[in-house]
Amino acid sequence: MKMHFCIPVSQQRPDALGGRYVLYSVYLDGFLFCKVRYSQLHRWNEQLRRVFGNCLPPFPPKYYLAMTASMADERRDQLEQYLQNVTMDPNMLRSDVFVDFLKLVQLDTFSITTEKASLDIFLPDGRSIKVEILTSDTAERVLETVSQGNLQTSDKKVPLSASYNCHLENLEPWSKGQLTHRAIYRWTPAQRVAEVVSHKIGLCQELLGYFGLFLIRSYKEGKLSVIKKLVDFELPYVSLRSSEVENFKVGLRKWYLDPSLDSRLMDCRAAVDLIYVQAIQDIEKEWAKPTEVQRQKLEALQKEGNQTKFLELSQEVWHYGYVQLDPCTCDYPEPGCGTVLSVGNDEISCCITLPDNRTRDVIFQMNRVKCWQVTFLGTLLDTDGPQQTLNQNLELRFQYSEESHWQWFVIYTKQAFLLSSCLKKMISEKMVKLAAENPEMQIEVPEQGKSKKHHSQQSQKDYSSFLPRKSKIKTAEVDCGLGTIKEEGL
Repeated sequence: MKMHFCIPVSQQRPDALGGRYVLYSVYLDGFLFCKVRYSQLHRWNEQLRRVFGNCLPPFPPKYYLAMTASMADERRDQLEQYLQNVTMDPNMLRSDVFVDFLKLVQLDTFSITTEKASLDIFLPDGRSIKVEILTSDTAERVLETVSQGNLQTSDKKVPLSASYNCHLENLEPWSKGQLTHRAIYRWTPAQRVAEVVSHKIGLCQELLGYFGLFLIRSYKEGKLSVIKKLVDFELPYVSLRSSEVENFKVGLRKWYLDPSLDSRLMDCRAAVDLIYVQAIQDIEKEWAKPTEVQRQKLEALQKEGNQTKFLELSQEVWHYGYVQLDPCTCDYPEPGCGTVLSVGNDEISCCITLPDNRTRDVIFQMNRVKCWQVTFLGTLLDTDGPQQTLNQNLELRFQYSEESHWQWFVIYTKQAFLLSSCLKKMISEKMVKLAAENPEMQIEVPEQGKSKKHHSQQSQKDYSSFLPRKSKIKTAEVDCGLGTIKEEGL
């Protein structure tokens, strides 16, 4: 699928010979990812072409004369499209040429050298694993390190490899509630969750694709927000250091939105421990909303230490396994209505506050969503050092079939990119199910950085669009029922 790359701004800079060059500010999921010159991207494209041949998307041509303003805008658009299209090939994403270049430009942009560093990875219960990494380690590498590492409650560090070790730090939990993390650690005889936080995670390698590293913002009052998922080639240390927002943390969470996929993890104790702890947190935060009867049963199962039964009952809880966004606004049923969105299980669930302060629950099923797009409505004012995020003025609009006609619904949220990533994840999971049910189909399904191919009569692509400039509107069209995707201008 296409990633949310965009180049909303560029700056002219003087070079060493007295001339000038253009520096492009590349954003990924709304955050400044890197600043690069055309010549750097051109050399990278040539390196990729030597490895992958003509399967690469077209690269903007060189200009040997001075560019006009319209030519500069056209090149910026073309580079943006190139970055979006080149990330659609899972084989490309795994190549050393691809990853090494993006690692280098991330480090160079924020003036960070490759060296050993400590990084706290927060578990859903609020405790953290301190991992010794390299500043140039990707999110995929850090996740592998966490999954393989030995964790201890003391400050003594246990070697993972020549340059990796980790230990547990006792920190205050993010929240206190009726279902608290303290109850988890009272278990006997196995102390299964304690194995996650105090002995060894031991997460099976084949299950890594069900988890991910996220940028998370925590607040003193116990609230937390999931800001974005770190893609495999992002550098978590750099992303954390470069953020302008206070109280950002890197968190380990499950990364699937179909609650039934829990069943695939039940044979791995570490995986069960992690999703159990996250289930506890989601209930504490009221992201998952059990009835009073369900809550009493869950509390009893928690006291018994029965993880399996607890997770089985959680499947029946409203919004279990969903991602909840911060309060935002929408244009339905009229402009300016406040809403809280929960995304998961093939639906977008909205709790909308009406002008008379009454609330209405509205559910949009994904099989009736035709397409969606993210648009940046604001303006980047600074030219020398562009702001690190685009999250101040974002909208996500999706086209939905209601009563036999298509209608656009608009959501104004700083988490528009996270919402779009969730929609893409649900589409991806649906494609996997379709492939399993129809073996004659052929679908490229990226999983854990690897590509699984299911045979069929035609291949399928899936991507959404980002619109950094309101005047130029494009959309990625997704037919969820048939799984066919196409792009067209509006």
